[in-house]
Amino acid sequence: MVKVRERGEQIRLFILENVTKHPGDIVGFAADHFKISRQAAYKHVKRLTSQLALNEEGNTKNRIYKLAPLIESTKVYSISPDLAEDVVWRNDTSLLLGQQPQNVLDIWQYGFTEMFNNANEHSEGSSIIVHVEKTALTTEISVVDNGVGIFKKIKAAMNLLDERHAILELSKGKLTTDPKHHSGEGIFFTSRMFDSFFILSEGASFRHDFGTSEEWIFEGGIEKGTHIEMKLNNHTSRRRDKIFREYTSGDGSSFNKTVVPVKLAQYGNEQLVSRSQAKRLLARVELFNIVLLDFKEVASIGQAFADEVFRVFPQEHPQIDLRPINFNSEIRRMILRAQSQTISEAEPTSTVSD
Repeated sequence: MVKVRERGEQIRLFILENVTKHPGDIVGFAADHFKISRQAAYKHVKRLTSQLALNEEGNTKNRIYKLAPLIESTKVYSISPDLAEDVVWRNDTSLLLGQQPQNVLDIWQYGFTEMFNNANEHSEGSSIIVHVEKTALTTEISVVDNGVGIFKKIKAAMNLLDERHAILELSKGKLTTDPKHHSGEGIFFTSRMFDSFFILSEGASFRHDFGTSEEWIFEGGIEKGTHIEMKLNNHTSRRRDKIFREYTSGDGSSFNKTVVPVKLAQYGNEQLVSRSQAKRLLARVELFNIVLLDFKEVASIGQAFADEVFRVFPQEHPQIDLRPINFNSEIRRMILRAQSQTISEAEPTSTVSD
């Protein structure tokens, strides 16, 4: 009897996890996956609709299913010196999340309070909107302010080229417009804890999905302010402390490791060929002990770019462990060529392995 119940729970969880991609054929999709009849799979779908975990729309022929919001709430907060993120979390947001595993609540507490604090202290706006939507599978929280816009503010504070350059710097971590009061770790770690993390601000966007590299786009947007979305599976086994440990070494007490998406240094279809591009890519990485240069989706690099990154920089910063990852054979050849030209007698800190 226990095994039958466990199998039923597995089938229903599978349905919840896949209904968004298969709204019109989820019954057949589940039946094929578990090698059961369509009638048996339909019973599990009907049970989920009766439990209000799924919504049913349309007639028999065109019926589709969607995850039903168990909780949906929107609240507006006026920005002021008296507004405190921990109080908002304790009195409002955490109550909406309800009973969830402690590791899930730990992630939400960190991510929400960091993003709410950023909006409250740095946006220069007048209000913050918090939207919470919880289904049987996931929870999504949006934090929206009507301030100057995060990318625009970073661009101005650091005298950067444009909003895209701001996204590149943001992806590295340890970036803050108020170093006296903030470490610049909040967005970096929050973006890596959630299944998906998204910032939209005045036409530019920054996205990170768990286990992948960041992406940037310059289409659409909002006219004013910053819109942040965080989404997490209610049943994830992910732990906040494990994410922290992934970017620390030694005693694990300091944030000393980062991953830099090299593709963010590219503009449009241009190639990475110049020393100025390389210097832009490497700006502020001396703040870390270990730097992973992620070449995912980068097809090639030029000689000057490679020389600056893999010969000049390591000679000037021998204490930094600079490691390229996710590179193709052509890029590997350029890296090895640059390293072979080193004039230093010491071993280069950049390493390439098969």
